[in-house]
Amino acid sequence: MKTKRIVVMGFMAGCPIAGVIWQHIHYIVGLQRLGHEVYYIEDSARLPYDAAKFEITNDYSYALAVLDKLARQFGFEGRWAFCARYLPGEPCHGLAIERVRELYREADAIFNVCGTQEMNADLLRSDRLLYIESDPGVEQIRVDKGDAKPIEYLSQHRALFTFGENIGAAECPIPTHQFRWLATRQPVVTDFWKCDAPPPPGALFTSVANWNTSELKDIEWRGDKYLWSKSLEFLKFDAAPRAAGETFELATSPRDAATRERLISQGWRLTNPDAMSIEWDDYRRYLQDSKGEFTVAKDQYVRLNTGWFSDRSACYLAAGRPVITQETGFTRLFGACAGAECGARGLFAFRTLDEIAEAVRAINADYAAHSRAAFEIAAEHFEATKVVASILDRAGV
Repeated sequence: MKTKRIVVMGFMAGCPIAGVIWQHIHYIVGLQRLGHEVYYIEDSARLPYDAAKFEITNDYSYALAVLDKLARQFGFEGRWAFCARYLPGEPCHGLAIERVRELYREADAIFNVCGTQEMNADLLRSDRLLYIESDPGVEQIRVDKGDAKPIEYLSQHRALFTFGENIGAAECPIPTHQFRWLATRQPVVTDFWKCDAPPPPGALFTSVANWNTSELKDIEWRGDKYLWSKSLEFLKFDAAPRAAGETFELATSPRDAATRERLISQGWRLTNPDAMSIEWDDYRRYLQDSKGEFTVAKDQYVRLNTGWFSDRSACYLAAGRPVITQETGFTRLFGACAGAECGARGLFAFRTLDEIAEAVRAINADYAAHSRAAFEIAAEHFEATKVVASILDRAGV
């Protein structure tokens, strides 16, 4: 493959949470390993979040420190920029704004990771923007409802990719109208996560979640309301530890005391996610020190059968940690539904409490085999170089 000049754009400095950081790093490193010249740029009018102070602020010093540290750790020193469009004069650090504008004009591809990048006159000089959607459903429904804003925004991209791998297929009810959605998934640099050793004694099924999510992304469509918050799905399956006969751990912070007591009474152990959210290497160790992951999916992904799969779950798989997760239609492509004699290895999809319990029993019966299978699924379906090469190929880059 001929070396290309590629810009990755996103929000890992403006929202420096470990899970968000790893999402972006996998794109950067995957593209680097294909031999491309890769730059990372944040160019936003949104105020950044200072994870150390737990506050949104117009002070971007924390964001700059994060980018500097990440660049040194992952090999993109001298190839990053943070442009604070929310301040007078729109200061730009790292690369000079003149170099940023040059990259916008000359880049062979610009990855709009998670579809969060606002458009500006500088960026719109490019006709090679690639939209990478990690949260399927909302934008497609907005288009179906005739909302002009997403129609204009999506039209400014050369190609549209989505983690909703059933979008546009018969399995998903959402129409695509004039847009062609191409299926993709989270790239993962598997050797960053791979563990040759089994988890430590006493390891639990775990997950990491932002419990108190906003309802702003709830959406009504064709007489039904589709919910954004994953916490509501966790509460539907709050009896999962009791059904499985063992403790599950969730790194999250429910604000409501009654909710915390409800989860604890059902066999959940709650742990504070703050430290691992700030330190991305601590986050990685938390996943690696787990027995596996038990998690749910957002109501929107489940009821719309989008085929979405979690970027975090892909990291558990790469660590050789089996995953039990809620079915969203992804088993059409990989993994299998839990159940008696289902034949699943390493990755189990569930719809009922009984299926959760059956998945736990299957994993416990031959953990080593399920651990190997988990890594094999990650290597086959999520390896970063495979995923990003496919994006470039289908975008005609």
